[in-house]
Amino acid sequence: MSKIVIVYHSGYGHTKKVAEAVLAGALEAGAQAKLMSVGELDEASWDELAAADALIFGAPTYMGGPSADFKKFADASSKPWFAQAWKDKIAAGFTNSATMNGDKFSTIQYFVTLAMQHSMIWAGTGMMPSNTKAATRNDLNFVGGFTGLLTQSAADATPDEAPPPGDLETARLFGARVAGVTARWMALHG
Repeated sequence: MSKIVIVYHSGYGHTKKVAEAVLAGALEAGAQAKLMSVGELDEASWDELAAADALIFGAPTYMGGPSADFKKFADASSKPWFAQAWKDKIAAGFTNSATMNGDKFSTIQYFVTLAMQHSMIWAGTGMMPSNTKAATRNDLNFVGGFTGLLTQSAADATPDEAPPPGDLETARLFGARVAGVTARWMALHG
């Protein structure tokens, strides 16, 4: 059974809701998975990150990039980076912002760069976008992420109201996708 840690920051609760949906998908797919908030990391948390087979990074997109709290975690990851402790682990990422675009791709690209710095193996969504005239806001992958999971929550919506059900279902399927990719990787390289 592969071990997946979803390490995330959530400023208002929306990104946590996405993280919980990703977790549900990973668990349903048979992975041993857990959430880890960057604000609650201790030495044991760093050990769990080192023992994981996959890390899924999550943060809201603020001002065109990941939140400062997530960036602080990324900067603190220089110790495992120096030892290449995360080398050849599967990596993936997700972000949420108030606007449909909101420069979310900058956050995903940041996660990809962080993963590459750590010599990790990146997994995208593996999902086609909902891009037809018949598409509705609650269709799968409506925001259209390939490199990473993209979700949207209106600026005045509470976490009880957003992200919408289609984004959360996309997040659940993304978690299952990462669990599947990790299981296949571990079968070949475990």
